[in-house]
Amino acid sequence: MDSLKIALQYIMPKHFLSRLVGKFAAAELGSITTAGIKWFIKQYKIDMSEAAQSEPQAYKTFNDFFTRALKPGLRPIAEDAKIMAHPVDGAVSQLGPIEDGNIFQAKGHSYTSLALLGGDEQDAKRFEDGDFATIYLAPKDYHRIHMPITGTLSKMTYVPGDLFSVNPLTAQNVPGLFARNERVVAIFETEIGPMAMVLVGATIVASIETVWAGTVTPPGGKQVFSWDYPTSGADALTLEKGDEMGRFKLGSTVVMLWGKDAIDEFVDGVEPGETTRMGQPFAELN
Repeated sequence: MDSLKIALQYIMPKHFLSRLVGKFAAAELGSITTAGIKWFIKQYKIDMSEAAQSEPQAYKTFNDFFTRALKPGLRPIAEDAKIMAHPVDGAVSQLGPIEDGNIFQAKGHSYTSLALLGGDEQDAKRFEDGDFATIYLAPKDYHRIHMPITGTLSKMTYVPGDLFSVNPLTAQNVPGLFARNERVVAIFETEIGPMAMVLVGATIVASIETVWAGTVTPPGGKQVFSWDYPTSGADALTLEKGDEMGRFKLGSTVVMLWGKDAIDEFVDGVEPGETTRMGQPFAELN
């Protein structure tokens, strides 16, 4: 059955299905939208007591529901300046050192930081001998992405690609998964050096947004596009630790990269398979 699931992903029209679902998710369909939200809540056992608006009928579109805000104060941000916070609710997929430019995906599979970042050698060089962390967001999770530390945006890159599912089964069976799926790369300058936050698309992910550019994908395309941003002056965009930086409309994955010697160690309990909650301690900084 697992082999069949993987085989189907190679042949199904993933972009077409994802964009079709995106149109439904963005539509205001009244009782149809509410019924779809109620089904989703039941199917994925979503705890709506955490949501700022807990009633399904409060959401005009499925996207409004999926990117719902949480109650104020529900996810306090780790205050220690030497501690990095979790950027999302989800589960750790993998984490560890970037070795010879390679990032571990799952047993038997890895991909390069060069491919992940869209093929720019100068960008990849900044993360040589650094560290990475991959966090998977399931459909039931909170889908806003927050800053793990304070950073100033220096570059954003849209990288076209496939739209395989990013669940653990696919990660174990599709080579180079995160470097072959459509994605948005944001590079920030921080007190510990460069930090890349890569928002990876997936099957049925209707769009990826950032707080500074709005919807980045769709529409997609077949070319890599990059935007450079000033890191000083009135036009510089600095996001504080805990600030929202982006959103997924339907679940996906965040891959984070740091430069050499930026991370001292990940805190106890942060390991593959473990649940993450936005704002809780993630890593100790050098």
